[in-house]
Amino acid sequence: MEHYNMNLKLRIWRQKNKSDKGGLVDYKVENISSEMSFLEMIDILNEKLVEENKEPVAFDHDCREGICGTCSMFINGRAHGPWHATTTCQLHMRAFKDGDTIIIEPWRAKAFPVIKDLIVDRSSFDRIIQAGGYISVNTGNAVDANTIPIEKNKADNAFAAAACIGCGACVAACPNSSAMLYVSAKISQLALLPQGNPERKTRVLNMVSQMDKEEFGSCTNIGACEAECPKEISLENIARLNREFAFASLTSEE
Repeated sequence: MEHYNMNLKLRIWRQKNKSDKGGLVDYKVENISSEMSFLEMIDILNEKLVEENKEPVAFDHDCREGICGTCSMFINGRAHGPWHATTTCQLHMRAFKDGDTIIIEPWRAKAFPVIKDLIVDRSSFDRIIQAGGYISVNTGNAVDANTIPIEKNKADNAFAAAACIGCGACVAACPNSSAMLYVSAKISQLALLPQGNPERKTRVLNMVSQMDKEEFGSCTNIGACEAECPKEISLENIARLNREFAFASLTSEE
């Protein structure tokens, strides 16, 4: 693939804290290599800002390998940018061309308040997990892998659901700011496996209840969540969550 350099105009959301109004600020970066990652490009901008005694752009990052889910940026109107099934840290500058204007914003959702610039508070996801995302099994010595037979189809679906990294792109992409894809992935991961059966009913009821308390929007089956998910989590999980919730609501003891 041909390597090239480019000059770009960046429009980046700057916001000092939760109470600040915030707004888009224009920057220019020059001689950006097409082989750089998107986050490396932001690093170069920040080095320039520090040299100019200006406040660098605050953004979340950790693994830079598409694993941790912290690199949450809304890039030119798309969660994680223009490439399909890609996190921001895996996005490379060859996705853009010389002279482009790139608009970079944080996730937009009531349940994800902005902490600073491009960093949002996603602790609402943690509270949903804490509400019921666990199993009460003996965690002593590891048991033989074949002790509990699991149908391959269920094992595959559970594994696919477990691929969710909790980045929040589904919420950011949804016009309603719904967290249903995220919650359904976590519900499916355990509901499909025999180890998740003891808390199966209470788990879905508690997690959905917490999701509502966090003021995420309702799911209206638009499908933007699946389209923008970097791990391609399926909408089938939302259908499974609805079935699990209906069954738990009808059969759970008061």
